[in-house]
Parts: sequence; structure tokens; C-alpha cells
Amino acid sequence: MVKNVLGRGVGALLPEEGLEEVDRFFMCDIDKISANPQQPRSHFDAEKLQQLADSIREKGVIQPLLVSRSNDNRYILIAGERRLRAAKLAGRDEVPVVVMDRSGDQESLELALIENIQRHDLNPIEEAMAYSRLMEEFHLTQEEVAKKVGRQRSTVTNVLRLLQLPESLRHDVVQGTISEGHARVLLRVKDQPEVLREVRDRIVNQGLSVRAAERLCAKPTSPSVPKAGEGAALPVEELPQSYCAALVTQLTNQLHTKVRIVQQGRRGKLEIEYYSSDDLDRLVSLLSR
Repeated sequence: MVKNVLGRGVGALLPEEGLEEVDRFFMCDIDKISANPQQPRSHFDAEKLQQLADSIREKGVIQPLLVSRSNDNRYILIAGERRLRAAKLAGRDEVPVVVMDRSGDQESLELALIENIQRHDLNPIEEAMAYSRLMEEFHLTQEEVAKKVGRQRSTVTNVLRLLQLPESLRHDVVQGTISEGHARVLLRVKDQPEVLREVRDRIVNQGLSVRAAERLCAKPTSPSVPKAGEGAALPVEELPQSYCAALVTQLTNQLHTKVRIVQQGRRGKLEIEYYSSDDLDRLVSLLSR
């Protein structure tokens, strides 16, 4: 099992017997480092990148980049693309690197990717791509990925589901046009392109909340979502009135008080009346059983 060594610096990523191998930790010509095509991060905040560049210009690159050897005395970046970009903005010619051996340090490469996930504020799509890469390259299950990155399995599962969205919607999430919550709602209608497009446009153009988007997607089998200004009611998926009436009768007989079910699409409220503090205590006692 891979030990959790994140946050312990360069020493944690190098084997004990390899600490004297000075050729693995050195100042590298910045032009010899190529970005990793499988880098999960695709969007960099320009303002924050400039702030990091200003810091590097003053203090240098404090934490080494992790790279692997390529052909022709070149290197492929494993972790640290944000630092690499900022160093270029700052006009640096060299950056400190630690060279990882892809054939012998698979465990360290895995740790490097996990560190990259945990260290940076990846957007949900980038995070999903990073989880996917961990699963594909290191043959991990969702449960194993969750343990390694310190997340709940349900969190990893939900984030991975975002990759099922069309490319255009994934781009919306990366750019912050729609939130992760909106994206999860849109997954309900991912197999209905017209509905998906209409709901997405209403979210963006009308500033709909996640809850309002949920109401729009409450009946994913509906052929079309009513557009703004048409005056049509939002699609709902309510329980049959006969079923609600039976539940009300059952609860009224059991609690000996007035009960009401108020439906709001797929959600709703169960209202139970009480007439005094003693009556409230009686109901609480009954419901606590």
C-alpha cells in the first residue's frame, strides 16, 4: 500500500537510497521542459498566475517541479505546470526540478499526481480528469482513488459523472459559466440534447438557481422545456392525489391531529398541526418512537 507522504517535501518523493543522486535534483533549463499532455489542469486564472509570477520574480521557485526524462536531453512535466508558467512570466531561465524514473518509481509518480490534485484548486472537470487518469494509469478503483486523495467515494463518483457531459458543457464548468451543482442537474437530461441545451441556456441567461434548474429537469421525458415568456408552467412530477389522501388519512388516525401534504414538484412538505405545548410534546413523543 502506498504510504501517505504528501506535504513532506522533495525527500518524501525520493527513495532513501537515492538522496545522494544529485542528477535527480538540479536547476533545469526552462526551455527543456515540455508540458504533460495529460495534465488535468486546463484553465489557469490569469490574475493568480501573475501574482505567483511576481512572487517568483522576488523569491524564486521555492518548490521543485517534478519531471520525467524524455528524448534528446528533454523532460516532461509531471507536476508543477502552474509554477512553470509563472516562472516563464517572471522571466526565469531555470527552475529547480526533481527527475522521476517512470520505469522504477511508479509509486512516486502516483504520489506526484495525487499531490497535484490536492495542492491546487482544480475546477470540477479538471478534478474528474485527474481521478480518471489515476484509475486508468494505475488501475485503481474509485474506492482506492477516494482513499488516496482523502475524499469520500461518493464525491469521487459524482465528480467523475461530470465527464459524461458534452464537451461544450464541460467547457462551461471550466470557465465558471455554470456551477458544478448546475452541471449535476444537467446530467439528468444528458441524453436529450434539445432539452439539455434549453435548460443550459435558461440557467445562463436567466441566472437560474440549482433548485430552479432541478424543477426544469424534474420530468426528463418531457419533449421540450418551456422557454422564457411562454407562460407555461415548469414540468413537475407529483405524487398522485389519491395516494397523498391515503397517507393523510393514515397519519391523521395515528397522530390524532390535522396533517397536510404540500407538493412542490418532486419535493414537498409534511405539515402536522399542534394546539398547545402539551400537544406538541405528545406528537414529539409519538414521532420519536
